[in-house]
Amino acid sequence: MINTRSTLEFKHFLLLWFGAAVSIAEIFAGGILAPLGFTSGLTAIVVGHLIGILLLVLCGIIGARERISAIESTRISFGSYGVRIFSIVNVLQLVGWTAIMIISAAKSANEVTKMLWQADHIVLWQLAIGGLIMVWIALGREGGWKKANMVAGLLLVALTIVLSGLVFNDISGLIKAPAAGGMPFSAGLELSVAMPLSWLSLIADYTRYAKSVKGSAWGSGLGYFIGSCWMYIIGLGVALTAGNADPSSIMLAANLGFAALGIIIVATVTTTFMDAYSAGVSFSSLCPGLNEKYIALVMAVIGTLLALVVDMEQYEGFLLAIGSVFAPLFAILLTDYFLLNNRSIRPELKANWLALAVWALGVAMYYQFLALELVMGATIPVIVVVSLLYAILGRVTNPWMCCKLSVKRSIK
Repeated sequence: MINTRSTLEFKHFLLLWFGAAVSIAEIFAGGILAPLGFTSGLTAIVVGHLIGILLLVLCGIIGARERISAIESTRISFGSYGVRIFSIVNVLQLVGWTAIMIISAAKSANEVTKMLWQADHIVLWQLAIGGLIMVWIALGREGGWKKANMVAGLLLVALTIVLSGLVFNDISGLIKAPAAGGMPFSAGLELSVAMPLSWLSLIADYTRYAKSVKGSAWGSGLGYFIGSCWMYIIGLGVALTAGNADPSSIMLAANLGFAALGIIIVATVTTTFMDAYSAGVSFSSLCPGLNEKYIALVMAVIGTLLALVVDMEQYEGFLLAIGSVFAPLFAILLTDYFLLNNRSIRPELKANWLALAVWALGVAMYYQFLALELVMGATIPVIVVVSLLYAILGRVTNPWMCCKLSVKRSIK
C-alpha cells in the first residue's frame, strides 16, 4: 500500500523542483541553443518553458487531487493494460536520464580534478556520483531526505548565483554575440519544451504527498521554471562565450576549485535521485507489493552501470524522443481529466483502444511536425491536435462505453 500522508508544503516543492532543475545536463541543453544567438535563444527558452511547465503543473494537480503516482494516473485514460505499457516506457526513459545525468556530471567533475590535481578518473567519478544518488534515495521521504533536500536547494541557490556572476559578467558582449545559424527557432523552442516534458511522467510521484493542491502547483511550477530557465540561460551564455556548454572551465578560470565540484555534485544528486526513485515507482506499478525505495536503489545501480557504456552524443535525439512519447500521452490524460471529466480509475477498464490509437497517431504526427520546422515547434501542434481529436471522439464514444459497461454489470 502506498503511503500518501500529506507532508510536503509549498517550500518543499519550490526547493525540490529548483534542485531538480539545477543540473549540468540542463546547462548542456541550453548550450545546444547557441546557434540561435542570445536574444532568440532566450526567447525560445522562456516561451518553451512556459508551455512545458503549464503541462507539468496540470499533471501535478492530478496527483495532488487523486493521491496517485504519475504513471498510475495514466490508467484513468488508458486502462490497466495501457498503464503497463507506459510503465515500461517510463522506466526505460528514467534509467536513461539517470545514466545521462551521471555521465554529464562525471565529465565536468573530471575536468575539474584534471585541472586541480592532474587526476583523470572519469569512471571513479561515475561510480562516486552514482553512489551518492543511492545514499539520497536511502534517506527516504520520511527520513532525512526532506531536510537534506531543503539544505541542498538553498546551497544550490547560492552556488548558482556565483556561477551566474561568472558567466554574465559581460552581458553586453553576450547580447551582441553573433548567431552562428544552422538551427531554426522552432528547434530551439522544441528543445526548451522537451525538458519540462521529461518530468511529466514523475511529478505526481511527489505531489501526491502535498498538503495542498495550490501549494504543490505553485511550488513545483515556480521552482522548476526559475531553476530550469536559469540553467538553460547559463548554458547558452557559456556556449556563446567559451564555444561549449561545459561550465567547469569557467569555474576553474575563476579559481572556484572545490566550489565547482560542489555545484556539479550537489546539482546532479538532487536531480538524478528523482529519476531513479520514480523509475522505482513505475516499476512497482508493474509488480505491486514491491518496496519503491529498494527498487529505486536497483534502478540507480542500473543507471550507474549504463553510464559506464553510454555515449552523450545522442542527447538531443533523446530529448526529442521523450517529447514524441509523452506529449501526446499526457495531452490525452489532461483532456480526459480536465475537459471530459473522467477523473477516476475504472477497475473494469483493461485497455482504452481509442486513447491508445490517438496516442500512436500523436507520436507519428510529432515527427512530421518536426520535419515541417514550424515556428511553434512540434509539441504545441501535437498537443492541440491530439487533445481536440480525443475530445471529439471521446464525447462520441463515451455514452456508448457507459451503456456497454452498465449492460455488463447488469448481466453479472
